[in-house]
Amino acid sequence: MGQRLNRCLDVPVALPPLRRRLLLLFIMLFLWLYMFYSCAGSCAGLATRGSPAPPRAAPPLGPGEESSLEEQRAAPDAASPISSFFNGSGTKRLPQAIIIGVKKGGTRALLEFLRVHPDVRAVGAEPHFFDRNYERGLAWYRDLMPRTLDGQITMEKTPSYFVTKEAPARISSMSKGTKLIVVVRDPVTRAISDYTQTLSKKPDIPTFESLTFKNRTTGLIDTSWSAIQIGIYAKHLENWLLYFPIGQILFVSGERLISDPAGELGRVQDFLGLKRIITDKHFYFNKTKGFPCLKKAEGSSKPHCLGKTKGRTHPDIDQEVVQRLRDFYRPFNMKFYQMTGQDFGWD
Repeated sequence: MGQRLNRCLDVPVALPPLRRRLLLLFIMLFLWLYMFYSCAGSCAGLATRGSPAPPRAAPPLGPGEESSLEEQRAAPDAASPISSFFNGSGTKRLPQAIIIGVKKGGTRALLEFLRVHPDVRAVGAEPHFFDRNYERGLAWYRDLMPRTLDGQITMEKTPSYFVTKEAPARISSMSKGTKLIVVVRDPVTRAISDYTQTLSKKPDIPTFESLTFKNRTTGLIDTSWSAIQIGIYAKHLENWLLYFPIGQILFVSGERLISDPAGELGRVQDFLGLKRIITDKHFYFNKTKGFPCLKKAEGSSKPHCLGKTKGRTHPDIDQEVVQRLRDFYRPFNMKFYQMTGQDFGWD
């Protein structure tokens, strides 16, 4: 038995007994330290928290806020203590870049694609810090972030920030240098997608057509309905430009994110100061879902598509209503094109 152990540990049999014991003691100490660091995170939590506090009820969702329950379930866990032990413990930092909008624009797809990059670490679920949890403070917010090493970027995405009046000032107060990313999409298609998501959860809601108009006879659009309001991008952008220069905000086309994901990801990587690692070789087009998927997701060797809640089939909408919405959005779109210096081709 002793000879087998010596062979496994590459310890010469002829080594003096005292040295053999010291070597075995060193190896046992190393293994003990490894086990200690592996469970340090969970053990520390048990030691300091005591009995768990009752869960705090989430505030009701406001306009433009996505329900993140499904995303929380699907979101990858933070780095484990074991991986931290081998990769360097890293540091929890406030985000240097935030995907601030827009709802149903393609923000989840963009974040999942970006996570393939080795220098991007991001929170899986939406923190909703700058709109719903701001009173909890920056320390609480920082603690949600994954650990990062030097040279890595910390990111988060909460699409409702773009339409939250207080969000620009709050993010600027955290750091004026924060890079902002907005994924935008044809506002008419976006509104229908927004309605489709709500319809899947509340099948008894009124029709899209009835919600669109204050008075269908006169054709007056109801801009108080969040599905319509979110798509007035120029109005929301004006609020952000009070606190951030236009060059600090990147506008990603939700349409091109589907038709040319590598091209849009190239722009995003340049904007974030990252090496262009995510390319065409990372994507394949899923004909069933109708959008690109990753050949290999972060931390996996298997192909990955967004969940079944993404890519829902839209209901048939009266084409007269669609045209009236296009006419309504056209001047706002033109102004948005001028403000951003980009023509998104929605008209």
